[in-house]
Amino acid sequence: MRVPSKPTILKKFQGLPGEIQDYFAHFPKLADDFPWDVSISYLFSLVETAHNMTIYCGVAKIHKVERSLARQAIELHHMTRPEFRDLYEKVFNKKLPQGMVNTIARSEEVRDMILHGKKKVADSEKRRAIINVLDYAEAFNKEVGKVAGFKPFGSLKGFKGAGQSLDKSTSRWILKGMGFELS
Repeated sequence: MRVPSKPTILKKFQGLPGEIQDYFAHFPKLADDFPWDVSISYLFSLVETAHNMTIYCGVAKIHKVERSLARQAIELHHMTRPEFRDLYEKVFNKKLPQGMVNTIARSEEVRDMILHGKKKVADSEKRRAIINVLDYAEAFNKEVGKVAGFKPFGSLKGFKGAGQSLDKSTSRWILKGMGFELS
């Protein structure tokens, strides 16, 4: 695979759907003004936010969990990457496609090396990681849009629709069954 250049990366970003460009709004400026490490940190911060919001929106929309309890469950829960995939399967009754998992996995390794200061990472690896994150965001939006009708890498306004939520007691049991603990 060819190593993407900065112009290639920025062109890739500009070719993404508008909601993803809006979600990663500061990326072009960061890519122009700072080392790739900063862009990778920024992108992964928002990937983790999208993952948390995916689970929150899924339990609120699909399982009709009362929203304040769903929010509390997500806020109190420390979610690892493998656990995100497990929760995704529990919430949406479908595994994340392995190709998507593979796309983000190498980028996660690069991110970890950078943020934990364990190993010098070549710029070429950083640029590939950024392309993979952007590809992942696009594929993830398509997947979740198909499965649940919302796009986590974008505005989640109106994600739930007008459906009624369950009462708090029932919502607690649903969350507990999924492995969440509430205070």
